[in-house]
Amino acid sequence: MRTISFARGVPAPECLPVEAIADCAKAAIERDGAATLLYGHTLGYEPLREWIATRHEVDVGRVVVTNGSLQAFHFVLSSFSGRVIVERPTYDRPRKLLGAFEEVSLDDEGLDPAELEPMLASGGPALLYTIPTFQNPTGVTLSEERRRRLAELAADGRLRILEDDPYGLVRFDGEPLPTLFELSAGRNVIYSSSFSKTIAPGLRVGYVIVPAELAKELEEVVASTYITPALVTQATVLEFLRRGSFEPNLERVCGLLRARRDAMLEGLESELTGHARWSRPEGGYFLWLELPDGTDAIELLSRATDVGVSFVPGPDFGGPPSSARLAFSFASPAEIEEGVSRLAALVPAATPVELR
Repeated sequence: MRTISFARGVPAPECLPVEAIADCAKAAIERDGAATLLYGHTLGYEPLREWIATRHEVDVGRVVVTNGSLQAFHFVLSSFSGRVIVERPTYDRPRKLLGAFEEVSLDDEGLDPAELEPMLASGGPALLYTIPTFQNPTGVTLSEERRRRLAELAADGRLRILEDDPYGLVRFDGEPLPTLFELSAGRNVIYSSSFSKTIAPGLRVGYVIVPAELAKELEEVVASTYITPALVTQATVLEFLRRGSFEPNLERVCGLLRARRDAMLEGLESELTGHARWSRPEGGYFLWLELPDGTDAIELLSRATDVGVSFVPGPDFGGPPSSARLAFSFASPAEIEEGVSRLAALVPAATPVELR
């Protein structure tokens, strides 16, 4: 029995523009071979840094190109010595890296600034790590009203924010919201993103926009980590962008992922209405499943594995025992339909219960 994976937030193979990337890599090396194959600027391939700076309307000196956006988290964290606050639940990798942190809970509109503000009164500098758009793991999006309040907290110096935005462009429905970085005019907001979800994760090209003084500080950290980043893949991404391939590819990818999101929502509605609750993301890679109280998602995963379905239990992200993250990005719509059916059959007694 083939396992249907709802576990990893990776794009399906058909989402990857393989031939275009191969051609871009060849062209980038042929055009700028020495600059891509020798040591280069510590903070990244300079033409790509310039492209990113133009896109975000910042000085190029503020742009650091990284090996994916998780590395940006590492670098920012290395420069900060105060308290770190994260969403509950949140991406599991930062939780593991941090060790000690404080948490602010999420609802259908994202994190609640009213819960955050008393935490800021307890003294000492605080850094908030947040994924405001199509959040990992829940798929929820921070409302515009709450975004504006967070931007105010950052602008008046009460809070520093690391805005992690790898999914923001992967939108299927609704209108884009301004980023926290835009709303705050970059004051005390560090912005991080990646080309992993919009072009290909294997290229390992992300970036972070930091204050100019922090970029200078990070040069030493970056140099001691890898001297020079992977310039060939960064040059490949730039060639892809220069050719005008980014927007058409993004539109294609959004269409493929929209069909998968819709298949998962339809399957859940058919199989688990009245037995569970789930988020309804307007984009991204994931949705959040809340199972009946008393359900042990870790135990459920063990039984699901036996019938060829995988997912990530909510406790891995700081969620309650009866929660789970389902990724719809990798499996085909037909596989999603089958996988949801297999999973639903394992939900305790399939009996309607009062949900949270």
